[in-house]
Amino acid sequence: MSDELTITQAIVLGVIEGITEYLPVSSTGHLLVAQRVLGIAVDTPDAKEAADAYAICIQGGAILAVLGLYWRHILRMANGLLGKDSEGRSLAFSLIAAFMPAAIIGLLANDWIKSYLFGMWPVVIAWIIGGVLLIFLGRKTHQRPGDTAETEGKLPVPTIRQAILIGLMQCVAMWPGTSRSLMAIVGGLIVGMTMRKSVEFSFLLGVLTLGAATCYDSLKSGELMVATYGATSIVVGFVASLISAAFAVKWLVSYLNRHGLHGFGYYRVVIGVVVGAALIANWLPSS
Repeated sequence: MSDELTITQAIVLGVIEGITEYLPVSSTGHLLVAQRVLGIAVDTPDAKEAADAYAICIQGGAILAVLGLYWRHILRMANGLLGKDSEGRSLAFSLIAAFMPAAIIGLLANDWIKSYLFGMWPVVIAWIIGGVLLIFLGRKTHQRPGDTAETEGKLPVPTIRQAILIGLMQCVAMWPGTSRSLMAIVGGLIVGMTMRKSVEFSFLLGVLTLGAATCYDSLKSGELMVATYGATSIVVGFVASLISAAFAVKWLVSYLNRHGLHGFGYYRVVIGVVVGAALIANWLPSS
């Protein structure tokens, strides 16, 4: 039986995904709330699996946005793998090293994560804890000198050891509400990268990590997702995610260079408290 999303619902979910995917606020958490506010069914195992798969698969639009905005970086990595650009090759190897922890842990723990952590209370807890940490951490990291005019054009290349640490930090974000981009950015700052380079490396790492998750869920639950929502809603969500992510990515780099991370910390605490209160008042379902 088909339960297709309306065009409006698909656009709303796509825009939320695109805006929040690369911001340090958790796209998964926002989509879980949006699904419940929009009245999208998640009360049966099949309905929940379809909704979770939809939230992950429309990430493809956000991935495409980064590929479009950073195509020069992608081209340099391709040339590097062909032996024509040493810096591009180093970046490609660093991204692969950073991706491996999530690939291994994700494959081993994917079903457990979806069974126990894809709920509203885990998201609320992650929002508030992450927000408090960002408030304290954000001001300190913003004090770090930014990129100079001479270094802005260079690729964001950590060492392999630094990349693995960033990848391990990213794994924390398998807890919905934490934010993959947040953990990758913080990981970059911890290993000594500037804010701009940390953000750019986070974007590029997201192409691998989100791409793998999108492919996995499409293969595993794609047929159920299409049967539940229809192909049109998936395309609409994808396009809305693409357009909104392109604007969000362009804005985020300049914002973080000027203001740091702490503003997102206050936002996370506020939304965590508001959603938590809505759950206690039974205005939102907790499952």
